[in-house]
Amino acid sequence: MTTAIINARIFDGSAVLDATTVLLDGDLITAVGSEPPVGAVIVDAKGATLLPGLIDAHVHTNPANLALALRFGVTTELEMQGTNTRHNRAHLSKNDTVADVRSSGFGITPPGGHPSELFPKDFRPGPPPGATPPPGARPAGRPPVMPFSTTPEQAVAFIPQLVETGSDYIKFMVDDGSVEGHPGLPMLDQATLDAGVAEARRHGMLTVAHALTIDATRMAIEAGIGGLAHLFMDRPHTDEIIALVAGSGAFVVPCVVLNASMIGITGGELAADPRVASRLPDDWMTTLRSSFGHYPQGNLADVLASVKALHDAGVDILVGTDASVALPFLGGLAHGASVHHELQYLVRAGLTPVEALRAATSTPARRFGLDDRGRVAPGLRADLLLVDGDPTITISDTLNTRAIWRRGTRVVLDGVTSRR
Repeated sequence: MTTAIINARIFDGSAVLDATTVLLDGDLITAVGSEPPVGAVIVDAKGATLLPGLIDAHVHTNPANLALALRFGVTTELEMQGTNTRHNRAHLSKNDTVADVRSSGFGITPPGGHPSELFPKDFRPGPPPGATPPPGARPAGRPPVMPFSTTPEQAVAFIPQLVETGSDYIKFMVDDGSVEGHPGLPMLDQATLDAGVAEARRHGMLTVAHALTIDATRMAIEAGIGGLAHLFMDRPHTDEIIALVAGSGAFVVPCVVLNASMIGITGGELAADPRVASRLPDDWMTTLRSSFGHYPQGNLADVLASVKALHDAGVDILVGTDASVALPFLGGLAHGASVHHELQYLVRAGLTPVEALRAATSTPARRFGLDDRGRVAPGLRADLLLVDGDPTITISDTLNTRAIWRRGTRVVLDGVTSRR
């Protein structure tokens, strides 16, 4: 049955269109600008803006968190360390109660390297007590590859294993622990990083790097990395590092919300917004009101200035959050909600609202090869977000949720508060 969304302002992932109607049939967008056929289900979007479903380009997730993300209009999460690889997500791909997901599997890092320092030794991640997974959720089907590497040969040998076990892209950890308050962590050296990146590229794989310092960023760029999953925060940017990143063609997922949390800035202001509070369970509200707090000497103004400098230099900026599990020591972040916070930070950094929206829709889809989403266009997945107001002018209007579709299926939004 055809659904016709009429009288909408349409942001297609790049710009606002003159058209005001979008037709959906099954799981696809079938037309933009056409008249509704006889018998179509009509959704009157007067006063609202229709957007592509949002993409979070940096998370660590599970079925319950994918369901939470979807309630905020995030229809795809890109996992940067976890088990939701290609062979383990059949139960998720067609489950329209959760966001879709892609995954790196586990990142290449030395034994004892990042992220081992973040967790107590007896910590075992999992769902919170009493959590009920969404329908269709089941345990992952294949064990992950743990690609601990200290030599070029080891890194090279792990690449085909990661490809075979279903990694969608390959992640490298380039981190000495200095920003996380654990200086001296084992860290990939340049030769190992170079060899691993080259082998991944030989297999046709996109490569991404975790790098929180300028020196680590330089190492990753010199290795030929395809994208940076973080923005450095150890010191202000220089013309040299901006030119190096821009000249490489790499994208950057700045995760400003994570950097703010590292500095000690909580997500308390976001948590106080009823449009957020109405959708978050208590454990996530507690987490959002907390912070990592490992790098209080950091400067958020420097982070925002670096985002603007990269953007002005032509670097593709992608929205990502680094949201993981509902634990206060990983605080300041929450699945779905923090995407909207990141959009606000990008505008605060100097991007226009339209530029920020591209960073959460068409740009991550293009850079991660997700050719079936990220735009409102015929033949693409009907992953859509309808919000009251106009986020192309006022970015916080992205939280004014009126409706969400995942593969053409409208998401149930009981209890969601659309406006302040």
